[in-house]
Amino acid sequence: MALLELHSVSVAYGRIQALRDISLTVEEGEIVTLIGANGAGKTTTMKAISGLVPLSQGSIEFDGADISKVRADLRVVRGICQAPEGRGVFPGMTVRENLEMGCYTRRDRKAIAEDFDRVFELFPRLKERATQAGGTLSGGEQQMVAIGRALMARPRLLLLDEPSMGLAPQFIQQIFNIITEINKQGTTVLLVEQNAQQALSRAHRGYVLETGSVTRASTGKDLLADPAVKEAYLGVA
Repeated sequence: MALLELHSVSVAYGRIQALRDISLTVEEGEIVTLIGANGAGKTTTMKAISGLVPLSQGSIEFDGADISKVRADLRVVRGICQAPEGRGVFPGMTVRENLEMGCYTRRDRKAIAEDFDRVFELFPRLKERATQAGGTLSGGEQQMVAIGRALMARPRLLLLDEPSMGLAPQFIQQIFNIITEINKQGTTVLLVEQNAQQALSRAHRGYVLETGSVTRASTGKDLLADPAVKEAYLGVA
């Protein structure tokens, strides 16, 4: 049984069909990536999993239970947490206060303290800036806050939406190294990413989305070698 299963999921915004009959799985312990052009439906897929948009068709199962109609906040309690596209850092709050927002559903203070230690070990820069306002951080630092905040909820499934978008090259490699380390520590990751080279090289498996439909699905290694993927997403003819 997969940790996450989407069965024939469709999502529409009014008359615009954003997702058409999407099916995919994420096994516990994997990094799975979704790649595709802008407007392909990647972020909508993440929002559907998080419960931020309703399904017009299909179902979503998490850990064997149908969560298609479960509220978004209760999906967080079940173990699904997202670091959204655009980061969503609270600009007037300190780094530590931003991280604290990730554990608002928890009461296990000792474990929360351990998770602060974990986040600061993964992101030493955040420890240095713990009392600094989120709005004064660089883009890369804000991305670290967004991922760290999601980790503070102790997710079983971490959803990362475009974590490298807008980052300087030195931060991109660092962010992907940290994603790999998070996965090695036991967190399952579903990754949406424009940087297909980095995403596929880190992922166990991947799906290609085109105009709201899955057109390819294979291992990350095989998709990297696929001529059509190379031409469309890797800039290699």
